[in-house]
Amino acid sequence: MTEFTIYTPDTAPGKSGEMLRNASEKMGFLPNLYAKLAESDTALEAYFSLSSLVSKTSFSPAEQQLILLVASVENECTYCVAAHSSGARMAKLDKGIIEAVRNGEPIDDNRLEALRRFTEAVVIKRGHAAEDLDAFLRAGFTKQNALEVVLCVSMKTLANYANHLIDVPLDDVLKRMQWTGKSGG
Repeated sequence: MTEFTIYTPDTAPGKSGEMLRNASEKMGFLPNLYAKLAESDTALEAYFSLSSLVSKTSFSPAEQQLILLVASVENECTYCVAAHSSGARMAKLDKGIIEAVRNGEPIDDNRLEALRRFTEAVVIKRGHAAEDLDAFLRAGFTKQNALEVVLCVSMKTLANYANHLIDVPLDDVLKRMQWTGKSGG
């Protein structure tokens, strides 16, 4: 199997070194995802750009993390499920909701359940979720929100697929949120 390097700010190629340095300073550590994505400064920049755009959506930080977590579960990305479980906790999303999503169970909050179901439909149906849109809108969301779900899913598609390809090891700070997959294995 082809191995991808876990770069540091000093060893990363091209513009990746500066991006890794900035991310490390901002977060207090350098996530392995970023360190491996650094193989392509364009892919790393795309991830950071999409992440910045997601933070500007009309969703609350907790809702953003819910969307990112749902997409990661559906794409079975163990790294991103751990990362967004942790991010959801920091965004003060209820622990029961986080566990429900991780376990593929419904959420006991009707509005957040509608968000979970619509996000899940967008991922599973690869965007062919027009028939799911009405239920999402009836739950109080807007057409703007629907397009912003697609944006969030786009960010996670990049990260989830890259993780599958480059086999990113879980960071020590995320190990308490480890997830072994939908089948538990």
